[in-house]
Amino acid sequence: MGRMPAKPFYLTTPIYYVNDAPHIGHAYTTVAADVVTRWHRQRQEDVWFLTGTDEHGEKVLRTATANGVSPQEWADRLVESAWKPVLETLDVRNDDFIRTTEPRHESAVQAFLQDLHDKGEIYQGSYEGPYCVGCEEYKLPGDLVDGTGEFEGQKVCPIHLKPVEMLAEQNYFFRMSAYADRLLALYEEHPEFVQPASARNEVIGFVKQGLQDLSISRSTFDWGVPIPWDSQHVLYVWFDALLNYVTAVGYGSSDDAERAQLDRLWPANVHLVGKDILRFHAVIWPAMLMAAGLPLPHQVFAHGWLLVGGEKMSKSRLTGIAPSDIIDTFGSDAFRYYFMRTIAFGGDGSFSWEDMVARYNGELANGFGNLASRVAAMVGKYFGGVLPTAGARTGLETDLEAVAATAVADAEAAIDRLAIHDALGAVWTLVDAANLYITETQPWKVAKEPGETDASGAGVDGGRLATSLVTAVEALRSLAVLLHPVTPKAAQALWELLGADAALGALDAQPVSSAASFGVLPAGTPITKGAALFPRLDETA
Repeated sequence: MGRMPAKPFYLTTPIYYVNDAPHIGHAYTTVAADVVTRWHRQRQEDVWFLTGTDEHGEKVLRTATANGVSPQEWADRLVESAWKPVLETLDVRNDDFIRTTEPRHESAVQAFLQDLHDKGEIYQGSYEGPYCVGCEEYKLPGDLVDGTGEFEGQKVCPIHLKPVEMLAEQNYFFRMSAYADRLLALYEEHPEFVQPASARNEVIGFVKQGLQDLSISRSTFDWGVPIPWDSQHVLYVWFDALLNYVTAVGYGSSDDAERAQLDRLWPANVHLVGKDILRFHAVIWPAMLMAAGLPLPHQVFAHGWLLVGGEKMSKSRLTGIAPSDIIDTFGSDAFRYYFMRTIAFGGDGSFSWEDMVARYNGELANGFGNLASRVAAMVGKYFGGVLPTAGARTGLETDLEAVAATAVADAEAAIDRLAIHDALGAVWTLVDAANLYITETQPWKVAKEPGETDASGAGVDGGRLATSLVTAVEALRSLAVLLHPVTPKAAQALWELLGADAALGALDAQPVSSAASFGVLPAGTPITKGAALFPRLDETA
């Protein structure tokens, strides 16, 4: 009997609200998801990467009304003009894009609700409390903070810093309070379920205070999924949105192939979320799944906020920066590299234009791009643009290969704990070591030594010059594989400059482990200098 194929690696982003266009805070989450899933693909694993849009709720309704269109028209316009195009801008390779207004989602949500209702998990009651439209969430009085400026003397939402509204309505409730003990046991037995540790501690503290039942319907507006047994109510937007992770992969479908997809992909390996929506994913979502008798995802990972001028990136506070504002200057590879390298994934991080210019020039242009240009130029000058046959290796060569092996092992381990910044730091040890190797071996000086070149000045196979350049080319081949998930365009360009496409096959077919050892590209492979991978920017850009 053959081995069962490994379960695919299934990762999700949050689904993003369509009340406005994406800013770099949204792009940060999506790029992180893309880098991690591309890395798993580079391991030659089966991968499924889901993203999408959250299109119901009062906030979307109010925005659409303010713009003089129906909420469906507003959602359609934003998805097609902003949310789908930004995936191309960022060079994201998602497998599916779920919209909560799609029939495949709405019908499955109703099936899930009906199932919970039939099981006695939902009941009718009334609720009164402070409600933040921005969060689409009832707040506990202790959550609110004192307003400042125009809102002096009022209690405001701590995230949106705007006054809350007192709402009282007849609603349907989900018996979430019944799951407090099971949730605490989950966090205890599976510490990996909520990460990083700071997020896990916050969630445990929240649940230990006691859980209230969750109001899951609204009757004051009609933009949402209708409650199947009571058309006067629509479903609370978060209860609707969270279900996308299973509806997108076949939950509630009558199609055999789609149901098989659910068996193949669920439970998800990782839900990547921003820390402001951690409680929804780490408390409400597992309780919903427990009530339905569905398997739980393996991990909810909450990353930090992107800060601009010390403030969280936000449209409502006008600190939102569109991804294209940065990518038009730096390119998508540099955008991806900068945010994944400079911010410890899981913590807050700052963006500054000056820091990005400095890192782009220092690390991408001078560090990595210049390495590729110099090595290709020397192979062109001394060996007519054809990879020579290396001679005997010394400690310098074996040391550089050892750096590559360590970089692969460290980066692999970092990706598995979602420390994307550490993975890139590990890869960059090879960039730095390869630059140092060229400084130490000085091929341009070796070329002047007897026996290293012939009478015409051409390099000779098997000599020290040949060995140093072959070793440097091998370091570049390793880097093309390791950086492909992060800077896919530059890595592909490098792969083609190295002649590796013809010699070794497609870059995405190279396992990560192949980057750990040298001596892979055959002698005779054509090496071309080509355009700079990362042209230097004017420091005042």
